[in-house]
Amino acid sequence: MKQYVQRAGRFLSSMVMPNIGAFIAWGLIAALFIPDGWLPNENFATLVDPMLKYLIPILIAYTGGYVVAKQRGAVVGAVAAMGVIIGADIPMILGAMIMGPVGGLAIKWFDKAVEGKIKSGFEMLVNNFSAGIIGGLLALVGTLVIKPFCEWLTAALGAGVGFLVEHGLLPLAAVFVEPAKVLFLNNAINHGIFTPLGVEQVASAGRSIFFMIESNPGPGLGLLLAYCIVGKGMARASAPGAIIVQFLGGIHEIYFPYIMMNPISILGPIVGNICSIFILQTFGGGLVAAASPGSIFAELAMTPKDAFGVNISAIAFSAIVSFAVSAALLKFFGKEGDLDAATSKVSENKAESKGLVSGAVRRIVFACDAGMGSSAMGATMLRKKLAGAGRADVEVLHSAVGEIPEDADIIVTHEELAERARKARPGVRVVAITNFMAAPEYDQLAKELQPA
Repeated sequence: MKQYVQRAGRFLSSMVMPNIGAFIAWGLIAALFIPDGWLPNENFATLVDPMLKYLIPILIAYTGGYVVAKQRGAVVGAVAAMGVIIGADIPMILGAMIMGPVGGLAIKWFDKAVEGKIKSGFEMLVNNFSAGIIGGLLALVGTLVIKPFCEWLTAALGAGVGFLVEHGLLPLAAVFVEPAKVLFLNNAINHGIFTPLGVEQVASAGRSIFFMIESNPGPGLGLLLAYCIVGKGMARASAPGAIIVQFLGGIHEIYFPYIMMNPISILGPIVGNICSIFILQTFGGGLVAAASPGSIFAELAMTPKDAFGVNISAIAFSAIVSFAVSAALLKFFGKEGDLDAATSKVSENKAESKGLVSGAVRRIVFACDAGMGSSAMGATMLRKKLAGAGRADVEVLHSAVGEIPEDADIIVTHEELAERARKARPGVRVVAITNFMAAPEYDQLAKELQPA
């Protein structure tokens, strides 16, 4: 079940993550130039509404179609999405997430059906008209069916959120969010639920608390600070470096292994995030756009002018509470054994690689869920290790676990994603790690691949 949810989250994030720059551009323009912004400007502020209603949904639909059927799918998906975008009273992020992939699937099925059946010389004619006709028909279907459905779904979700807010239950979302993050379901939650809800809330209220529920770096900071003070062994030694990556760099995956080592410590981030959401809800905090990655710099950049005090207080208080709870739990229940167990996998990985000629390895792919956060960091670290071992010729790439290049010689990924990596590229060696910052597997690979 977890793998299905992860797969869905990966697909959603594959539409949203490449377009985060557009969200940030829109958020910055809104924060600066709307009437309540830092530098109110009536002319520049006219960009805000069209970017939200047209640019961002079209980009998402285009990307969703491209993921399914490359360029033809992207064009058909974007055209199809216009059917749900035009005339809608709300930003059609959800509609774009539906119509983009649907457009890609439709043109993919058509191309497969006519493959080898088009007479020579008519290929361009068929290709162009098929994309135009299918895209146009889907736009009509979107207008008649998908748009009303998305409006109903958005209203239903809004009513559910309203119920939680009215009854003071929204902070309890942290009970589900924090464990889901550690299980690598954060992309499904953030991009599949919170981003569409947040965009809709910003359109009506000018800010949204939903952009901070998952991205708040405070709870993770508190947990890592607790490991700095009361942690043991390698966990304690690596925690300061992890703080820089997590709090400043915004890569939250860095603290997941620390929770996996001592699962009870998850209570620290949960309680910290509950307190944060309560403060944000009570005093009107929130962001004007998605903060990605979840760095303190991104959080502050997306904070509206009149919410700095609330947002900073919420982040700081969540870190303090998370630290206090995590430190107490680690003091009484913390163990170092689970981290040491990770190093035992070195021998297993070495056994798997018997018979492998070091010179034959030309490309190593570091894979994570979305292909942009922890994988980029891990690839950089591994690249440096290999260069130090005299193997700068080995290409080290990073990608989403579902988009691993076919010519990968070795795949490095978190143990939670190892099975998906094996299914994505059967027969390719997979090196599973548990600690992004201090994985002994990096040194093992460098030693194994160094010239004789």
